[in-house]
Amino acid sequence: MPKDEKKDRIKCNIEVAMEAIDGKWKILILWYLRNEKKRFNELQKSIFGITQKMLIQKLRELEIDEIVHREVYPVVPPKVEYSLTQYGETLKPILKQLYFWGEEHNKRKNK
Repeated sequence: MPKDEKKDRIKCNIEVAMEAIDGKWKILILWYLRNEKKRFNELQKSIFGITQKMLIQKLRELEIDEIVHREVYPVVPPKVEYSLTQYGETLKPILKQLYFWGEEHNKRKNK
């Protein structure tokens, strides 16, 4: 596909959704933020295998897409909390269904 054609191509809604929540890290970040605010270190401890650099990058991407909110408190030492935005909250039913699907898939795999 020529470069100009690629640029003008309209993406399907699944492509758009996958770009917003792509990869395992964003899904896991959203999962751990689904019920409460978390500080950076809490998130990093919750998500096995994620590096500090990757967590920062994925949180920034989620912030840009207005899915996650970053709250900086003017205290020393600095305190930063992350939470789902109102828009991010709309992903909760999807996350829940993905969890249940994973649970069923895990059972099938381990028969």
